[in-house]
Order: sequence, then structure tokens, then C-alpha cells
Amino acid sequence: MRGFFHVEDGGAALSGPPPQTILSTMFAEVIVDIAHSDVDKIFDYLCDESVVAGMQVVVPFGAGVTTGFVMHVKETSEVPQEKLKRIYRAADALPALTEESLMLAKKLAARYRVPMALALRLFLPAEMRTGKVSERMQTFCRLSGEAYEISPRAKAQRGLAEFLEAHGETEASILREKFGGALKALLEKGIVVEEKRRVFRDPYRGEAGERTVRTLTPAQQAAVDAVKSTEKTVTLIHGVTGSGKTEVYLSLIADALAEGKTAVFLVPEISLTPQMLRQLRARFGSRAAILHSGLSAGERFDEWRRLREGIARIAIGARSAVFAPVENVGVIVIDEEHDGSYSSESSPRYNTFDIAYLRACYHHCKLVLGSATPSVETYMRATEGEFELVRLPERINARPMPAVGIVDMRREVRRGNASAFSSALREKLSKCLSEGNQAILFLNRRGYSQTVICRDCGYVAKCENCDVALTYHSDEDCLKCHYCGARYRMLSACPECGGKHIGYVGTGTQRVVGDLKKLYPGARVLRMDMDTTSGKEGHFRILKQFADREADILVGTQMVAKGHDFPFVTLVGILDADMSLHFPDYRSGERTFQLVTQVAGRSGRASNAGEVVLQTYDPENYILRFAARYDYEGFYRHEIAMRKATLFPPFAKIVRVMVTGESEAETVEALRDVYERLKLLYTAHSEQFLFFNRMHAPIKRIQNKFRYQVLMRLSDGALLKEIYAAVAEVQRKDVLVYAEENPSNLS
Repeated sequence: MRGFFHVEDGGAALSGPPPQTILSTMFAEVIVDIAHSDVDKIFDYLCDESVVAGMQVVVPFGAGVTTGFVMHVKETSEVPQEKLKRIYRAADALPALTEESLMLAKKLAARYRVPMALALRLFLPAEMRTGKVSERMQTFCRLSGEAYEISPRAKAQRGLAEFLEAHGETEASILREKFGGALKALLEKGIVVEEKRRVFRDPYRGEAGERTVRTLTPAQQAAVDAVKSTEKTVTLIHGVTGSGKTEVYLSLIADALAEGKTAVFLVPEISLTPQMLRQLRARFGSRAAILHSGLSAGERFDEWRRLREGIARIAIGARSAVFAPVENVGVIVIDEEHDGSYSSESSPRYNTFDIAYLRACYHHCKLVLGSATPSVETYMRATEGEFELVRLPERINARPMPAVGIVDMRREVRRGNASAFSSALREKLSKCLSEGNQAILFLNRRGYSQTVICRDCGYVAKCENCDVALTYHSDEDCLKCHYCGARYRMLSACPECGGKHIGYVGTGTQRVVGDLKKLYPGARVLRMDMDTTSGKEGHFRILKQFADREADILVGTQMVAKGHDFPFVTLVGILDADMSLHFPDYRSGERTFQLVTQVAGRSGRASNAGEVVLQTYDPENYILRFAARYDYEGFYRHEIAMRKATLFPPFAKIVRVMVTGESEAETVEALRDVYERLKLLYTAHSEQFLFFNRMHAPIKRIQNKFRYQVLMRLSDGALLKEIYAAVAEVQRKDVLVYAEENPSNLS
């Protein structure tokens, strides 16, 4: 069986071979894989009975050839047969899309007013649409089983035969490397036979943990029973960090597999997928497959294929894994459900929960959400009875939560300490290292310093393509833009006044690592941020080094804050707890509470007690006080009262229409167009609008594109359909216009 659009020697994948012999004439309704509104419609094609719904096909289109998706096969067409073209061929005998996938794609396209092709693309790896990947075929050799004699002088041939007798079937390339031309000789004599067959590329070969099944604690068993017994589709497991939520998930997955069903397990960060995959493979072997953007094209293709063929039964991955091609789903898990990465920032801008809920309803299965710090919206739905609520308020074996000490950094400055480390943190870090334990230091800013500034005139180095300050990276001695990736030479003098007094403002992870190496020369320090985790193995390599105790201190951004379980970590330092506290976003307090609580929870997860040093310039802030006490209930009551009083989500809905383009004049013209259309809605339904205005986006330019927005706050979602329709009517060749609901990032 061939792969999707197999390409050999760089040949064209979309060539149109002569039509096959026709068994009988049927008609296929096809969506061509072109995401443009002009062709966003069904096209009828002639086909034979081998073509079925869900197949990816190669079709003639216009003057060329393209791919398409078969939505439906029928016996008649309203278009005269002589006007119809014939499908050239199916990409594969196995339909790429299931009946459920087609249903979900239709709902997505209608809900977010995007071309159907764009929605369909979500359900399969991009390389499969373009023919840039195929199945891997390997040749294996074994003894034929026939009686044989080999001359004593043919030492290599005898060695090869003895090797196969001892090791059994072996890959041909290994035999050629070991025994050279002896393999060819034994093949010609019939002593050895070879067979070419498909093999799957394994993204994390050999990384399965010890195969054990842990006994659930009474609290964990009660959580499993609650999920299975409730009549509600959705269950929220609100469990403190270290309470054993993962073991509850694994038990529910095991029960689903025992019933002959499949499972989907979603995690928020790529960095968590290898760790979770090891646990799944330790429990379930090769039945677990991983899906995320960090894999190579071939690995992604093979993991997807194993799921589609039913060889693998558990799909694990970040947001996109919600579209995994598994059928007969028994349970869907969304771990760390509060995380902002579950909202897509590219079209269609879906929320992962919405897709998971549709799938759970389709399969009549359970959707399990888990978090130590649930989103305010989710927790309200759980406490009001829409979702089942299960609480795990204690850590496994009643281990205490780490004590949190709040350090007032204003006092440190008054004492003359201008470093990133308070005296309390330095003291506890020395003690931690002397006792042979490990520490995690959290700072949600990468690079060496946040800003480079001229101390003579106040000039700040900014990106030419984006309306943001550049960050200095000392290891490369350059300035980088963290929005578009542009790089600039470090300033030797101010371009405005010529001054030589160039200074650094703010501290990043890179600078922290440098300062640590000066303070603790013998300490082994690792850094984990966007700059150090490129490639598939980036996250995995760093986490494995730290887990194997090859480092004493791990410095990182929010990548280190969630999900990781390091038994020897007894100290967590939060270097700048205020960083996310004062963002111009109604969720800033919630996100700060979540980050502080999550990163604090990395400490003291084994037998040794843990502690946390929380550094802040606002020690009386109620958010930090709630976080220091792990008082989610207190935080929630305060936050939900504020949201209700000010009419912010979940008591209202925020909709932002973004307008971006390289030409400011054309961007403003498109903004004016969409604003006038939306203003008609505002005038007709003003009672549903709590706020309506147009303005610059907070960051006015990113990647050389100007950014404007229409911001709306609505009493409910009744007008969403009309808003999406108005946005869809604004078509500009070089300007992108799109709508977002409750966007996770308002900058």
C-alpha cells in the first residue's frame, strides 16, 4: 500500500494519470483544497465505486491539477454528465477523513465563517496534502529454512548465517554494514531470503518508562468512580499540584481500552508530551501515539497513520491532537485545561474545549478537564452544576504543599541589592545545593535583558518591523525581536544622540544563568526557554538531563511551570511575580495566580519538604496573597465578584475584530469598511453592546504589518453569527480581517 501522494526522485505529486477503467459511474461531491471564498463550494466529479466519502483525491481543476476531499458520493448529479470531469485517482485506499471528521469540519466552517478547505486541513498533517511524505519501506532478511552448506573459506558468509541463526530476522542495511557482499552471495544461493515491508518511524524510541500499574488511592478511585457514574458529559477534576490527577486519567484511559474504545489525551505544552508519552507507553505500550508540531514530517505521518488504522489507540499531544483520527472514542482528557495555548491563534480560531465537547457528544463519552487552577469560566460552570466537579484537595500520601515566603523586593533595593536574587533566595539556594537537592528558578522573560536603552537621551532600541523593544541576547551578542525573530547588531553607540552610555533594563533567563554561575561556580545550571528548546528533542533533552540529576538548577520561563514531576526539587524561586500582574488584560490577575500556583507546585513532590520564594514589588497584592496560601476558592470568589460587577467574561463576551496589513492606508480602509458594517449591528441592537469602538491594537505593528481593531463587549453571544458574517464580507487582497472571541491575548 502506498502513502499519500508518494513522490519519487522529486517527481510531481499532483500529476494526472490516465483515468482508471470505470466499473460504474458514480458522482463525488468534492471540496478542492484551496482555501479561498471564490471556490468554497461543492464541485461534482465523475468517479467509480472505489471512491468513498472522506477520501483525499487528485482532480483536474481549471487548467491544472489539485487535491480535494470527497464529502459525499451519490448516484445522480444535477450537472449534465458531459460537463463533468473525472477524478484522476484516490490518494490512498484508506479514507483520510472519517465521517465524524467531515461533520466536525462542516460545523467549524459554519461557526467561524472560514472556507471548508481550511477546516478540513485541521484533520491531517500538512505534508500529507502536498505529497512531501510517504511510508518508510525497509528490507529485512532471514534464513530461508532450507538445508545449506557454506564453504569454510567463506568466513563472512558463515558469520552472516550464524548471526541470523542467533538473532533472527534482521534489517538488510545492518547485515551489509557487518558482512559486506556476503549478503548478496547468500541471497543468490537461496540461503537467505529478503522481504520489503512498511515500518513506522518512532518519535521517541525506547523512551518508555518502567511498566507498572499503580494502585489508586481512595481519593483517586473516588474521582474515577465519579467521572464514570455521572450523567454529565464534562467533569472538572480540581486537584492541587501533586494530587495524582495523572493516575486518574490513566485509569480512565485503561477502562476505555478495556471496553475496546480509544482515548484522546491533550496537554498544553510540547514540553509535556514526551514526559506524558513515557507514562502512557509504560502503561499501554505502543498503543499510544504522539501528535505535535515538533515531530519530523515522517514521524507525524506515521503516528497519524497508526491512529487512523487503529494500530495505536491513544492519541496524545497538544492542541491539534484534538483532531486525532481515532474512532469509537471512550474518553477525552484535557490536562491543565486553564492554559491559554488551547485557543488557536490562526484561522479558524477555535477553542480546543469546543471541539473536544463536540467529539464527546458524538461518541457519547466522557470529557475530563483537569487543573490545580481552573479557568474562572470553567469553575463557574462546574460550581453551578453544568459540569460534574471532583475535588482532590490533598497531595498523594498527604504530603504538605510547599511553604511560600513572600519577599518584598523594595526592601532589597533599599538595602543596596540590585540583583535578581533576594538575600532570602540566595540563602535558601545555598542550603538546597549543599543538601544535594535541586532548584527551579522561574522568570517569564527570555534573553539577557528586556530593553537596551541610551542613558544619555532615553532612546530605546526597537524592531524595525514591530512596534516593540528589542531584547539583548549575550551569548550571540545581538538584539532580537521576540515577535518576528529579526536580529540586529548590538549597539556600540546611540543612533539618536551618538552617546556611548548604553545600558540594560530588566533581567531575562540568560542573564539569570550567568549570574548564577558567578554566585555558585560549582552548580550545574540548565536554561529552558524558546531559545534553548528548538527542534523535537529540545524540551525532552533538557527535562531528561534535569530528571537524571545532571543539573542542580533549572532556570526557565513558563515551560517549567506546569506538569513536571521532579522528586529532588525542594526549592522554587519566582524571580518576578509581578510580571504578568499589570498587563492591560482582564485575565492578568487570573494568569498570575495560575502561574505562581503552578510553578510553586513543582517543589516538594517527594519525601523532602519543599519551599518557595516569591519575589515581588507589590507584596500586599491580594492575588499574590491568595496564591501564597494556595487559596483557589478565595481567589475565585474575589475574581468572580469583580467580573460580575464590571461585566467581563463569563458575564459578557468580548469579541475583537483584527485588521492587519502592510499598507497602513489599505488597512485603515478595511478597518473603516468592517467598522461601518458592525456599526449597523450596534445601532440595531445597542442594548446588547456593553462597549463598541475602533482603535489601534496595543502593539501597533508586528512583522511589518499595521494592526487595528474593533473591540466589542457583548451581553451574550446572540450576535456572533451576524458579526462573523459582517467580517466575512470584507475582502481585501493584502489585508487580513478576522474575528476572535474572548481572545487569549489582547495585545
